[in-house]
Amino acid sequence: MKLGLMIFAAAAASFAVPALADGKALYLEKTCIACHGKDAKKPLTPEYPKLAGQNAKYAERQMLDIKSGARANGNSAAMKGVMHLVSDEEIKELAKYLSEIK
Repeated sequence: MKLGLMIFAAAAASFAVPALADGKALYLEKTCIACHGKDAKKPLTPEYPKLAGQNAKYAERQMLDIKSGARANGNSAAMKGVMHLVSDEEIKELAKYLSEIK
């Protein structure tokens, strides 16, 4: 009986929605670190924004607008090439993480 329960639990787990990576992991994985710095406080160039402590809703909106093409000014072209790799849910997690950096 226990074996049957274990098989059922394993099968159920395989159909579970994967957990969303945390914002810090996404920041590293999605290469944000390359332009915005390891702690989001010291960008590669002075033209790139410091993201640490940024308002979450603002950061999320900017990333979504760059991804969709609604924002195509300034250095947004540099991000446009990366944003197609980031889901809307991941953008929300990234924005939350950035807002929490002191």
